[in-house]
Amino acid sequence: MFQSVSIGRLRINPGLLCSVAALTFAPAELTAQPANAQEAVDLYGSAWSEPDEAKRRAILEVAWAEDGVYTDPTAYVDGREALVQHIGGFLTGRSAGNGPSIQIDSSVDVHHGKYLRFAWKMVGPDGKTVLSPGMDYGELDEEGRLKLIVGFFGPFPPVGESP
Repeated sequence: MFQSVSIGRLRINPGLLCSVAALTFAPAELTAQPANAQEAVDLYGSAWSEPDEAKRRAILEVAWAEDGVYTDPTAYVDGREALVQHIGGFLTGRSAGNGPSIQIDSSVDVHHGKYLRFAWKMVGPDGKTVLSPGMDYGELDEEGRLKLIVGFFGPFPPVGESP
């Protein structure tokens, strides 16, 4: 049996590694599924740093359900293709070297095999944290792909303070 492979903080199984490596050659042929919630979130997180639209789409084909929903205080995005475009808009500032990046900042906490949460932070081009903590919760579909992410920016408000 094959063992997982680690690339930085990303831990993936060899079959998925081969599929992700194939992004350079044939993004449309990528058909692997994430091995677990951590892998789905790590791939999803990497999509937030991928400026090449075809590669970003191929990553999300593995990690994100076709009809998945992403929402945060500034956006509501319905469907994989819409998320590819939304992330592209976020990355527009980064392509000029002056935009922030998103980094997964925790392991994934999962219960009942499908509900999850994780922390992230936004880092500026100088490497300094711009926004932290960020927290997302979500849900996996039957194939282990993310089908819902609900994002929150910054720390929880103090008790008695309303947004």
